[in-house]
Amino acid sequence: MNDYWTEQAQYDLDTAKAMLESGRYLYVLFCCQQAVEKSLKAIIAERTGELPPRLHQLMRLSRVAELEVDEQRADFLRELSAYYIQTRYPEEIMDIASRVKKDEAARVLKQTQETVTWLKSIK
Repeated sequence: MNDYWTEQAQYDLDTAKAMLESGRYLYVLFCCQQAVEKSLKAIIAERTGELPPRLHQLMRLSRVAELEVDEQRADFLRELSAYYIQTRYPEEIMDIASRVKKDEAARVLKQTQETVTWLKSIK
C-alpha cells in the first residue's frame, strides 16, 4: 500500500518539474504539496498498515505519522498546505497565479525535493 503513495509522490514531483519548465508556476506549488502529502501518507501506511486519513494539512499528517519536525521544516509544511487550499478555489487561482514567479516556484520545488528525500529516509 505504501508503494502506491511513494509512486504517486514521485509522479507529482516529476509533474512539478515539468510545470516549472513550462512556466505554469501555480501548478508547481500544487504538485509540490501533493508530493509531500503522499510521501507522508506512505509513511503512515507503512507504519499502520491502514489507509492514511483523508487529510491535506501537512502538519496534521506529520503528527499522525508521529514525526519529529523541526520548526524550519514545519514552516515549510504549513506553507505548502496553504498552496493546496488556495489552488482549490477559483476566485483565488487568478490572484495567486499572478503573484507566483519562477524563482519562487523553483525555491518551493527545491525545498520539496529535499523534504521528500528526508521523508523517504524515514521509512
